[in-house]
Amino acid sequence: MDAETDRLIGVATRMFAEVGYDWTSMRMIAEAAGTDVDRLVETVGEKPELYHEVMVRAVNAERAAMEPVLRSFVPGVQGALDLADAYLDYNIAHTDYLSLWLHRWTGDAADTPDLEGMFSRPLALEVAETIRELTPDDVDGDHLVWTVVWCVYGFLSGGMRHVSPDWPQKRGEPVQPGVVESFRAYLHTLIRRMIAPAG
Repeated sequence: MDAETDRLIGVATRMFAEVGYDWTSMRMIAEAAGTDVDRLVETVGEKPELYHEVMVRAVNAERAAMEPVLRSFVPGVQGALDLADAYLDYNIAHTDYLSLWLHRWTGDAADTPDLEGMFSRPLALEVAETIRELTPDDVDGDHLVWTVVWCVYGFLSGGMRHVSPDWPQKRGEPVQPGVVESFRAYLHTLIRRMIAPAG
């Protein structure tokens, strides 16, 4: 893939993450990229094709972050914590991709293919299967995986604005390291408690 195509997909990623697929036009992307619509379409295809490529990149980036930890996984509490850390760190580093999924979860791009079923669900199932033997009988491994997902997404998209004065007040500002580490410690405690046998 040439540099111009890569640049245009990057601009589209930021636009889709900012306002969602439904509200982003090809003209908006072209203007943000400093080109015209015809050139944009010629280079990256029509809007559904462009969105598909953006989402494939998001999924591939997530898998690239998680696969090394899955491959080196050693059954036990530390292995589960390592998976959670990799997922949290990936999302901190890729807030645009997180925003893309948040938009989808609220009904954005509803007329596009089932990207979750094709791309993201297999990875979630793989993680759930990896930790299944660690959870006691009264803890559903799938629910635990999604609890971590919901916590990470909620923390990074909404945070603790009414509690922590260190939380960024403007979109795009980085979360302070101390706030991240406080959340990470909480996430670790949550996982330890959910993996521990009842009683």
